[in-house]
Amino acid sequence: MENPLFLLSLHTMAKMIYTMGEAAEILGENVSAIRYWSNYFERFVKPERNGKGNRLFHPEDIEVLKQIQYLLKTKGMTLEGAMAVLKEDHRGVESKVKALAILKDIKADLEAVRAIL
Repeated sequence: MENPLFLLSLHTMAKMIYTMGEAAEILGENVSAIRYWSNYFERFVKPERNGKGNRLFHPEDIEVLKQIQYLLKTKGMTLEGAMAVLKEDHRGVESKVKALAILKDIKADLEAVRAIL
């Protein structure tokens, strides 16, 4: 019989590599948008390639793609503007994206509590 703690740790362990489709699903974007962003922002997004040439994204790449999405979709920037901001203040954008994700989680939790009441 397998150790239940081992199974739990495998279940809760974060994924190390994401396919293009998985990255698109995480971000709620089209695969073509993720492909374009990874080409345009190649200085920041550095996916590996498998034997077939498919892009494989690490969690760090997903975080950068979230930053790009934030700048393009939420802030309404152009590709050039987003590139300039990432070059100038990459850490500042990262902290804003993380804060926004935390706030979305809090909102979802509050809405769940509201539904219970």
